[in-house]
Amino acid sequence: MRELIFSVVLLASIVFFLFNSIRLYRYLAIGKPVDRFGEPGRRLLNVLVVAFGQKKLLREPFAGLMHFFIFWGFVILLSAVAEAIVEGVYPPFNLAELGPLYPVLAFLQEVVGILVLAAVLMGFVRWYVIPPQRYYGPEIGSHVRLDATFILSLIFVIITSTFGTSATRIVVSGEDVPARFVSTQLATLLASPGGAEIWHEVFWWIHILVILGFLNYLPFSKHLHVLTSIPNVYFSSLEPKGSLTSLNLEDESAEKFGAEDVSDLTWKQLLDGYTCTDCGRCTAACPANITGKPLSPRKIIMNIRDRTMHLAPIMLTDGDGADREQVLGNRLLGNYVTEEELWACTTCRACMEECPVMIEHIPAILDMRRYLVLTDSRFPSELTATFKNLETNFSPWAFSHETRADWAKDLDIRHMADVEAEVDVLYWVGCAGSYDARYQKVSRAMAQIMNTAGVDFAILGQEEKCNGDPARRGGNEYLAQLLIAENVETLKKYRFRRIVASCPHCFNTLKNEYPHFGASYDVVHHTTFLHELLQQGRIRLSRKGRETLVFHDSCYLGRYNGIYDEPRELLRASGSSVKKMNRARDRGFCCGAGGARMFMEETIGKRVNVERTEEALALDAGTIATACPFCMTMLTDGLKAKDADEQVKVEDVAEIVAASLL
Repeated sequence: MRELIFSVVLLASIVFFLFNSIRLYRYLAIGKPVDRFGEPGRRLLNVLVVAFGQKKLLREPFAGLMHFFIFWGFVILLSAVAEAIVEGVYPPFNLAELGPLYPVLAFLQEVVGILVLAAVLMGFVRWYVIPPQRYYGPEIGSHVRLDATFILSLIFVIITSTFGTSATRIVVSGEDVPARFVSTQLATLLASPGGAEIWHEVFWWIHILVILGFLNYLPFSKHLHVLTSIPNVYFSSLEPKGSLTSLNLEDESAEKFGAEDVSDLTWKQLLDGYTCTDCGRCTAACPANITGKPLSPRKIIMNIRDRTMHLAPIMLTDGDGADREQVLGNRLLGNYVTEEELWACTTCRACMEECPVMIEHIPAILDMRRYLVLTDSRFPSELTATFKNLETNFSPWAFSHETRADWAKDLDIRHMADVEAEVDVLYWVGCAGSYDARYQKVSRAMAQIMNTAGVDFAILGQEEKCNGDPARRGGNEYLAQLLIAENVETLKKYRFRRIVASCPHCFNTLKNEYPHFGASYDVVHHTTFLHELLQQGRIRLSRKGRETLVFHDSCYLGRYNGIYDEPRELLRASGSSVKKMNRARDRGFCCGAGGARMFMEETIGKRVNVERTEEALALDAGTIATACPFCMTMLTDGLKAKDADEQVKVEDVAEIVAASLL
């Protein structure tokens, strides 16, 4: 009779689980297609490192180890689950039939069971004794903690019932397995004449029912990521971190550009919504959120999931649900996500760096920005002037394009138009390096260093135009592609071995996005290039007279392109003592200028650049070093806001190197 009852329960559980899994899978069909199936080798490696290796979760040791033991505990204890299921259909079966492998597997189950129980207790401590502050953000309700508590309780019951089942099996069968050191001890407590069989049934049914209940609860829980995290990591983007997907603006059938609703996003972006664990790591790292802006990356992704769950059932059926008209009348953009949230984003990528399941927040945010700009023509008023300047002056600022090379008038610098042969280096000066009076000094420092090193280089001069980054990150893909196309045509006219760019935004766009427009070049940032010159002995630096400084990591140099060591090694080679900020390298804090925020006012909360400046000032250094014109401007403004601009200066790495030349 038990076999029959269990078979019915098992079949019903499997059918119910498959029904809900297929339902969620079908919902993804409302998203746009995107190819995430290529290069399976790289994708599997990501799964091994990020999903199975728990690489990102371990960035927070306490929570990471807790989750690591729970995850791997469940993987290993699947053998115990399989044993319980087979035992339900064929009662005489147990893993002892595996022969010599049984003691090894039994020992693993015992050890892992203890570790999982310890991890569960750590989880309760984390939630109720020393919870991280991020769980108390206004957008995270008590339901998150209750859901986590419920799941932890289920795991606790599963593990204890596993031990109970093993212990009573020992009593009933009389087997002697030293490897089951925990179950053997429990067996002595449960050994009672005629009672062991009853306790075995009780523990077995508790174990199997909780397992099946847990499985069927997942599709309705924030712990849906148990099922979707591995696929989400597998299908994560293999494009360079700094690459943004292009829009086909020549598609005459397109009714709109950008994303207004979840049906305008890709199926992978909808899968991101399924996979969000509600952990809040993204929001805790977000500079906009930290400084009081309305943006929460976690909320954006959860809103995508909520909207998908509301809209997909109606789109995929012909039914007239009671709320059909209301659901169809709503939109992701406006009813779930506000414009203020989208424009607060600095695209610093801190959210994506911290996400343990490889969710892609920024592409979704930028897709919605694109809709606002390209389809609805709604964007912050400050961007009106920026877009106009980019269109007419080929720069975000209202400088005449004719003056683009004026910074080099008194220098012996060749223009590509005057060079007949191939040059080693095309120096991409950038808009800031061409027009900003402060950053022109960096351009001149670079020219000085390259001349000292005997570098064969030239500039484009008036032929150079904005790389397109401010327009793209500002949602104006049409304008960005116009600028990119014109620059590509210019570049194709000349011969050079590599491009050196001082601005990380120029560097990132030329290196990672221009290849999508038929222009693949060897592009390096000036800190990497200067480091090469130093390593090759083409420049020598004095180590005398430099003061203590702090180095601020540019988001587009660091998190986007992984350049952390070269600027620091250059600073140390110049004799500088480099202090480390609390938020540095891949956990560095944004200056507030990325994502076209350089050209918008901050009217809500604390200014991001002030937050970062305060962190630098706390280290009591005389100089803040950086390697980005936007960062230089924002940090300089931050020093002025703190009345510290007379005591502390901001310098580019290139300036410090130039001043140290022998």
